[in-house]
Amino acid sequence: MIFTRADDPWVDGEAQRLRDAGGAVVRLDGRELLEPGSLMAAFAREVDLPAYFSHNWDSLAASLHERHSHTAATSDLAILIEHADPLLGADHLGLFVAVLCQGAWQANLRIDGDGSLDVDYNERNALHVVFLLDETDPAEFAGPAATDEDVWVELVDGRLTASNTGEEWPAAPRER
Repeated sequence: MIFTRADDPWVDGEAQRLRDAGGAVVRLDGRELLEPGSLMAAFAREVDLPAYFSHNWDSLAASLHERHSHTAATSDLAILIEHADPLLGADHLGLFVAVLCQGAWQANLRIDGDGSLDVDYNERNALHVVFLLDETDPAEFAGPAATDEDVWVELVDGRLTASNTGEEWPAAPRER
């Protein structure tokens, strides 16, 4: 997960590289993600999730992973969340970031439901989520985005990155 300014030229360049490689870019409006119900509805509507998506946090993490292997026309995906500033005050921000990190980790590494490498799929798929901020400094999201003990954040080149940490996430940073 990355929090960056909406005018960061890096975003357009990376999105174009993903498209050029056959990937997809989906844009969501962060103002629609301020309540869990509308967040789930936006993901169901805009992101090509499996039919079994049941509009809850666990299902969102699983569906982001499963989208790659079963439903989507393309495996690689970037979700750009525009106007993400108001999410700073959302009670569910830390949980949302943790769920996105888990979904991306599973999709990128092709991990099955038991946490083992899925031997039926040898190819790793990209799943990136970028929070595009109109006015807020990305660093302001550091604390609220990392309320889950499994999320590690770091400010790199003016962008806040969030990823999984801990023993259960192989190859993840080990310190918060």
